Amino acid sequence: MIKIYPRFSEEEIRALGLEGAMPKHVGLIMDGNGRWAKKRLLPRSAGHRAGMEAMKAAVRFSHSIGVEALTVYAFSTENWKRPQTEVDALFALLSEYFYKDIDELDANNVRMIVIGDLGRLAPRMRGLLETAMERTKDNTGLVFNVAINYGGRAEIVHAVRELIEGGAKAEDVTEEAISAHLYTRSQPDPDVIIRTAGEQRLSNFLLWQAAYSEFVFTPVLFPDFDEKAYTDCIKEFMGRTRRFGKVL
Repeated sequence: MIKIYPRFSEEEIRALGLEGAMPKHVGLIMDGNGRWAKKRLLPRSAGHRAGMEAMKAAVRFSHSIGVEALTVYAFSTENWKRPQTEVDALFALLSEYFYKDIDELDANNVRMIVIGDLGRLAPRMRGLLETAMERTKDNTGLVFNVAINYGGRAEIVHAVRELIEGGAKAEDVTEEAISAHLYTRSQPDPDVIIRTAGEQRLSNFLLWQAAYSEFVFTPVLFPDFDEKAYTDCIKEFMGRTRRFGKVL
């Protein structure tokens, strides 16, 4: 049965304690799946499956509160260094998600975009991703960016290479030109980047786009990142004063 995500009213959003400007774009570094499993004497794969459910919940909640774009860090360029069994399990989960949940995303007007270098992925996986993007490309609701085989430095290199291949001269390489060749082009930069499990670093995530992002770090392990934990992070963001270099 396809789940239809509710869209909260202003009264419902205020009842959550969310008073202030809602972030247009949220970046989410989903950390702590392995530690969650270890605490429960479970295999790491169980932690990743629980994390997948938490990711689905984050998508639904983002839609409900009116976030325009959500970018999740699903698999980094550095994650290839993990044991092959864990890598295989992660991609099996992602394949399952793109196969089984695309109907739900499409029914809720979610547009899914996969960001990263897909060239290293197996043909079947790449085909699933391309099918999901093609099917949802005309949707006008939440933009759901899934970062797979993604690295922020590699993204910047990719953007500059595209400029050069397009015949750009040195004076053509501007901030605006590079932004126009990023994976997230035409989207607002993330207002807030949330990282779970207590770690306080970006780990090569959205390096260019995060120039003026607010960072919120929570000790909650990602499989436990429920609506309350998400709400608490948004509240912290709303309590910040964003100056963008100006004196207020």
